Amino acid sequence: MNTIITALTSMSPTRFGYALANGTVGIYNQTARYWRIKSKNQAMCIDAFDINSDGVCELITGWSNGKIDVRNDRTGEVIFKDNFASSIAGIVQGDYRMDGSTQLICCSVEGEVRGYLPGTQEMKGRLMDTSVEQDLIRGLSQKKQNLLLELRNYEENSKQVELNTQVNEMDGQRGVIPANTQLQTVCSVNLGSETESAHVELCISTSNDTIIRAVLIFAEGIFENESHVIHPTPQNLSSNIKIPLCPPKDIPVELNIKALVGYKKSTQFHVFELSRQLPHFSMYSFCSPDSANRPLSFVKFTLGEKVQMGVMWIKQNFLLPEDVEMQNESLEVCFTSLRDTGQLGIRMSSSGEITINTDNIDLAGDIIQSMASFWAIEDLQVEADFPVYFDEVHKAFVGVDSSHTVCQKLTANMADRSNSIRSMLVRAEDSRLMGDWKNMKKRYNELYDLNKDLLSQYKIRCTNHSEFLNNLKAINQAIQRAGNLRVGKHKMQVIAACREAIKNNSVNMLIKIMRLGTSCS
Repeated sequence: MNTIITALTSMSPTRFGYALANGTVGIYNQTARYWRIKSKNQAMCIDAFDINSDGVCELITGWSNGKIDVRNDRTGEVIFKDNFASSIAGIVQGDYRMDGSTQLICCSVEGEVRGYLPGTQEMKGRLMDTSVEQDLIRGLSQKKQNLLLELRNYEENSKQVELNTQVNEMDGQRGVIPANTQLQTVCSVNLGSETESAHVELCISTSNDTIIRAVLIFAEGIFENESHVIHPTPQNLSSNIKIPLCPPKDIPVELNIKALVGYKKSTQFHVFELSRQLPHFSMYSFCSPDSANRPLSFVKFTLGEKVQMGVMWIKQNFLLPEDVEMQNESLEVCFTSLRDTGQLGIRMSSSGEITINTDNIDLAGDIIQSMASFWAIEDLQVEADFPVYFDEVHKAFVGVDSSHTVCQKLTANMADRSNSIRSMLVRAEDSRLMGDWKNMKKRYNELYDLNKDLLSQYKIRCTNHSEFLNNLKAINQAIQRAGNLRVGKHKMQVIAACREAIKNNSVNMLIKIMRLGTSCS
């Protein structure tokens, strides 16, 4: 489940700060994330302000516990903070003192207001006050104590190994485990069964008879609130745990894993920490090429790279069975999507020509962008054909014209009816003033019927407008997808040419540009 975005603020022409409902704040530079932090408190508001006068705006965050913190836009490091007695209500900027300089103004829900002037050049980099420094010292001291305790446990463990003593029941309770204990991870594709859907399976195991008491996994975009805890019951404790993963999008995901390892009767456990990267296209199962099921849609281009490099790219971006062997003369592989069983075929000839067969234009674009990043390609033009999808684009284009025509007719009819209502209302009021009750009643009945017709036409107009917006959205998405099939200057050229074709109301030219990347024959 995606977390709700509660606030956005512009940091620069390419960077923006964000806050989420789960207490996360951070900064993105276009599509790349600089940093993020997560708090148990909720970010009530954020703003961008140059508090240390270095020419670059910092991210200012007001929290539900009354804290105000200022973080470096590049690293997220806190360079200044202050505390209010109640939750922060808002953060604004203005020349409050009317001296020509802008101040940062913060207000709490209880009405407490504080203003902050930008630091002078002499104070640059030294905005943290002594209380903050004391907090840092206390935090470091606590970390020191934890590390000393961990070191003592390791020393006791090493003594047991040196004395070649067996790990007895008392040692197991104290959390003593063999020094050579390792935590191993394996990712594979599980095709599912009648009771569970297909998924990626993460298997975590130990290298000996120790058991895994619990596992905590942090991963963005896979789990609710970005974390998942596995805590087997005492009857199901073992040396390995299998965890199903279903990434909703085709993106590389870093899994940060923490596992508690010990014995069944242990009261203390060793914490193992490791990271595992899920490949970009992990939700695709390797299968044998089947020409009968090969998708008709394709993307074709030439890179001039060796087949061996193509094999390397596939091994990095897909989960392959261990016994798979690929030829180095020419390459042909096939995959099945675990989400919708759609087919994906990738072929690469010895001359460097690559053909991608898939009916999913988004998948084709993601693959091309991944290849371009892998081979550091700056510009790439392709030939593409997605018959079914291009038919949908054609229908959406026709739908826009049709909706526009209907809208004009409805607008004209409603204008005529509105004029009729005005004249009819005047005649009805004349009849009332003259005491002609019979004609007055007749006029008002006609007025009532006319009003019902207007309401009915208004509903039709609203429905037509919704269809119009949906078709416009579909066309804009199609342009972005056509651009995503190209790289560099060709991507920008395709987007510009598609918009020019729409401006000229030429659907055939639009489809041609999406296919060939240019309007030229």
